[in-house]
Amino acid sequence: MLQIQSKRFYIDVKQNRRGRFMKVAEIGADGRRNQVFLALSTAAEFRDHLSLFSDFYANLGPPNPDTLPEDGKLKSETMVKDNRRYYLDLKENSRGRFLRVSQTIARGGPRCQIAIPAQGMIEFRDALQELLDEFGTDDGGYKGELPEGRHMRVENKNFYFDIGQNNRGIYMRISEVKTNFRTAITIPEKSWSRFRDIFADYVDKMKDGGEKGPSESNK
Repeated sequence: MLQIQSKRFYIDVKQNRRGRFMKVAEIGADGRRNQVFLALSTAAEFRDHLSLFSDFYANLGPPNPDTLPEDGKLKSETMVKDNRRYYLDLKENSRGRFLRVSQTIARGGPRCQIAIPAQGMIEFRDALQELLDEFGTDDGGYKGELPEGRHMRVENKNFYFDIGQNNRGIYMRISEVKTNFRTAITIPEKSWSRFRDIFADYVDKMKDGGEKGPSESNK
């Protein structure tokens, strides 16, 4: 949850049979609710656009009604994912500058949109980044029961094991997380057995080495 000026934004990672996606809900001061839906790959593209929009906004200088375009648009971009199109418009009106994100669906359907105050774009981008670091950018294609994720802590590090699925098959994502640091590797299911064997081999070798006496270890 993000509080930006008088608005609250809830960003949730959800999953259905078509894969993982983000639901972004905007709750205004009057309680009105707006929301858009982003595939994880689209959320990553949106994150990158937010960085560019933020840089552009930072160099705008103070508002000047005399140079404002008639439609109020200062910068615009478009994203396309399958049958969905997203319009990103940095706009300015009497209440300030904001980024309007509109989602449309081909062949009709409702138009959804949210408006992010310009001052909050960096904070919004960082929140997206945190979720993308945890869940990745693969949209997946969930079709059945996959094992639950696991977690383990070693000293000051946290390791997360998550099983996912995309159009290339099932995979395991192993994430290492500690203060101000995140990294992850992805292992395709067809490599799990080999990965396990190599890991078990190292475990056995280290165990054997620890059990050798001083004379044996020096041979």
